[in-house]
Amino acid sequence: MPTTKPTSDAGKQIAFSREKGNCLACHEIENGEFPGNIGPALKNVPSRFKNKQQLREQIWDATHNNPETSMPPFGKNKILSEDEIDLLVDYLWGLK
Repeated sequence: MPTTKPTSDAGKQIAFSREKGNCLACHEIENGEFPGNIGPALKNVPSRFKNKQQLREQIWDATHNNPETSMPPFGKNKILSEDEIDLLVDYLWGLK
């Protein structure tokens, strides 16, 4: 199912929000202001993950694959809800 504009906008809002995903604290994202450089730039995301589920698992708990990561476990620690993670995954998957 193709990503719709409202879904993409909601996911972007989560990614850019300091109160939610705050992805810009560590990652460069196109059109993001004052990005961090701790993590990789978030572009061409599908080239780095096999599928959306793998990306979702990374966001849910990045410590599963790398116990030394500085990325917080957004799902495991209930920083983001299940729905917010799904919206974020849809947004990130569409980044070129």
